[in-house]
Amino acid sequence: MIVVTGGAGFIGSNVLAALEARGEGPLVCCDWLGSEGKWRNIAKRRLTEIVTPEDLDGFITANFHAVTAVYHLGAISETTAIDGDLVVQRNFHFSKMLWNHCARLDIPFIYASSAATYGDGEQGFTDTNDIAENAKLRPLNLYGWSKWLFDSWVLEHGVNDAPPVWAGLRFFNVYGQNEYHKGAMQSLVSKIVHAHQPGQPVKLFKSHKNGFADGEQLRDFVYVDDVVDVMLWLGARADSGGIVNVGTGSARSFADLARAAVRACGDEPILEFIDMPESIRNAYQYYTQADMSRLRALGYNRDFTSLEDGVTKYVQQFLRAEDKFQ
Repeated sequence: MIVVTGGAGFIGSNVLAALEARGEGPLVCCDWLGSEGKWRNIAKRRLTEIVTPEDLDGFITANFHAVTAVYHLGAISETTAIDGDLVVQRNFHFSKMLWNHCARLDIPFIYASSAATYGDGEQGFTDTNDIAENAKLRPLNLYGWSKWLFDSWVLEHGVNDAPPVWAGLRFFNVYGQNEYHKGAMQSLVSKIVHAHQPGQPVKLFKSHKNGFADGEQLRDFVYVDDVVDVMLWLGARADSGGIVNVGTGSARSFADLARAAVRACGDEPILEFIDMPESIRNAYQYYTQADMSRLRALGYNRDFTSLEDGVTKYVQQFLRAEDKFQ
């Protein structure tokens, strides 16, 4: 029995789809379905159980003999979150509970960290797993700090009583199918395609930092299929991967992303630049690019989907399709 937390969410539902396609299971989805239509993300899945997060501790305890792995994607992931107590409870304490269960049951634990742990990138984007280097990171928002807090606990305390196989994945900018319930937190690809009208401009933020032209803010955009493949590859290893970056290793501009999205819709892009809201300027990352050398050194040698290919697949096979769900 494989438990996927956040299983009705964006990445979690894609993990469930991939596990099912590989014949893995039985599968358990841990999540709140709420009222945003998240149930559609798992409507095609053959699930053994759906468990709410508050019931998961008891569920694992009652089914300790059957649970064989945990993929932990559940979290408050909004970068604008402000309730510190709630974020710590869900992103830190809940993760520690699952870590301890997997260590006690001697089963793999693969969890989602975030590139938000790197803050403004001043300390670089290298997943060294060195306690002193990790301590230098300064996340820019509450969400990033909560992910850094759990990573720090794992490196300093968790490894003393660890699951037999574990990995924490620092996701960079993930985009792809099944993110539609996320509202303002959807990827720019989804927002552009939903708003696109032929002949109308795509609006991007101006740059408010020297050295970056308007629309040339850079991100490491990674397609969700690649993220899922890395997660399952790490979960199937015989030993631990540690904290690992998951991006492509190539930074691309928001202008590149917008052009790819509009061209995937069959039109030529027109870009317009607007002021960035002052409320987010101080916490805005102008550059992210994953150092992928650690994952490669572990033996992962598969190619990552290019920005143009990933955006085209997402737009044409999902966003513009009659059935847009995985």
